[in-house]
Amino acid sequence: MKKITTKRIIDAVERQQFGLDNTGFCIKCGEEQEGCEPDATKYECENCGANTVYGAEILLMKVA
Repeated sequence: MKKITTKRIIDAVERQQFGLDNTGFCIKCGEEQEGCEPDATKYECENCGANTVYGAEILLMKVA
């Protein structure tokens, strides 16, 4: 399982703001997933199949 760190979340939010990336994170397996809206909640993870993918901005608000 990959650890979801504040640095990884901030990097994803910055990529989204300055480019076309829309990264989410699976809070079960820690994998990044593209194509997630910044406020995504409970999207299905392409890696583990769980409905535990959240948008980077939502996660940033929870750790900030």
